[in-house]
Amino acid sequence: MKAVRFHAHGAPEVLTLEDAPDPIVPPDGVLVEVRAASVNHLDIWLRKGMPGIKVPFPKIVGADAAGVVRLVGPLVKRVQPGQRVTLNPGIQCCTCEFCTSGRGSMCLTYTLIGENSDGAYAGLIAVPERNVHAIPDAMSFEEAAAYPLVYLTAWSMLVTKAQVRPGEDVLILSAGAGVGTACIQIAKMCGARVFATASTDEKVEKCKAIGADVGINYAAKPFDTEIRRITEKRGVDVVVDYIGKDTWQQSLRSLRRGGRLVTCGATTGYDPVEDLRHIFFRQVEILGSTMGSMAEFDEVTRCVFRGQLKPIIDRVMPLADAAEAHRLIEARKTFGKIVLTP
Repeated sequence: MKAVRFHAHGAPEVLTLEDAPDPIVPPDGVLVEVRAASVNHLDIWLRKGMPGIKVPFPKIVGADAAGVVRLVGPLVKRVQPGQRVTLNPGIQCCTCEFCTSGRGSMCLTYTLIGENSDGAYAGLIAVPERNVHAIPDAMSFEEAAAYPLVYLTAWSMLVTKAQVRPGEDVLILSAGAGVGTACIQIAKMCGARVFATASTDEKVEKCKAIGADVGINYAAKPFDTEIRRITEKRGVDVVVDYIGKDTWQQSLRSLRRGGRLVTCGATTGYDPVEDLRHIFFRQVEILGSTMGSMAEFDEVTRCVFRGQLKPIIDRVMPLADAAEAHRLIEARKTFGKIVLTP
């Protein structure tokens, strides 16, 4: 098969389209012919290299894919060849104390497709049967590949962890990213007033077009000052911050007393300086979140399939242009997801 691989960490140029062996399908596994794969920040971090994470070379990344089932292992019961499917990117053991209590994203061996295994930047991918979900005939492969990781992440943050309620104020940072566009829609579906920050006026307007009530260009003015002004110094109920070091203090200052800050990442650094008084005196909650459980994936998938949530796709590019896709995302020149097609 053809696949985009890298043989060493580095800049986007290390990504090359080349011949690679077809995946081996385990007895409980499914072989999927990839028709579309979307790009996530995880792919970029793995390409660059992350402290404490050993990546075997050559490496195929990519957590999100949609396509057609070509082959199933002898132990597979539910999935049939020819089915159009998408993939739940989270792989869990299903036997540890967290999995058996419905908290699969806390699994002791939790990993993502494309992280410890080869991923979706390829013509074929082999995954466990439990990670395969049939998609409606009316849904395109591009849409089916664009939603799983970011919408599952956003759903777990806002619905499960932060428990957003009607009438609350929710601030979403860098809302033009894939997770951000998902958060806007989910927060609105929960009945919240949504504040969205973005790096340009154009992106601010795009955030409003998909549901944000208030847009803030964080490159033009400090977003925490704007939040305090608009809310008459009250602050917001919930802040979604996956930026990390550069925004952490502003995020804490944007919260009302007793507010909740939920985070799923640290794009600009994992070691922010924080004033603990903002936490204990104002009694705010810090909620960590990574991906989501199988039940949460089923919940958000139903909403996507019904059209209540719509994946936002910036552009579709050939798989051979994966390096350029990485460059565009790193340069913050996208709104929503980039989808690659083999």
